[in-house]
Amino acid sequence: MVPIVCIVGKSDVGKTTLMEKLVAELKERGYRLATIKHDVHGFELDQPGKDSWRHAQAGSDVVVISSPQKLALIKKVDHDASLAELLGIIGDDMDIVLAEGFKQSTAPKIEVHRREMGEGLLCEPRELLAIASDEPLDVAVAQYSLEDSAGLASLIEAEFLTSRRSEDFSLYLDNRPVALKPFVRDIFSRTLWAMVSTLKGVRNTKSLHITAKKG
Repeated sequence: MVPIVCIVGKSDVGKTTLMEKLVAELKERGYRLATIKHDVHGFELDQPGKDSWRHAQAGSDVVVISSPQKLALIKKVDHDASLAELLGIIGDDMDIVLAEGFKQSTAPKIEVHRREMGEGLLCEPRELLAIASDEPLDVAVAQYSLEDSAGLASLIEAEFLTSRRSEDFSLYLDNRPVALKPFVRDIFSRTLWAMVSTLKGVRNTKSLHITAKKG
């Protein structure tokens, strides 16, 4: 599964600014990444009068806009999609996904904090990968300056990307990587590929992505 890191924090604290810096830094290092923005207030992409808006107004539940340069999908939904659902839409050809918001998810998080926004963090220390702050906090979590996007990118790279490039098998539980000894990783990999190879119509497969939930 593609690793996800959520950028969280209070409103107007600078989450989008940090996201922009991290995207630029990770792209410069050669990684393919996707970003997700969580907006609890809803949003509109198709403007009144445009063809996509007219399609939706006519009753279409899914509108796809395609051009030689980009593709967009607008789909009516009946619930707030989880990160796992959004990953299914993005696909597995990314190295990393950065999500703005989703503080209730189990994904690793970087919380943005500013002194002027008041004391206290949104997340418990155990939920956080790091804190980006303009003041030192008495919390046992790695802390970085708001301007140190390179340092945060290096942390993300070390935690999620270096091993992903060097290994041909990885296991994630609740979007967190699980360290496996080489022989255990080999057993998992061989067993899964052996099972998949018995499926009718499956051939020339280069990657395998399985999602399982309890209950």
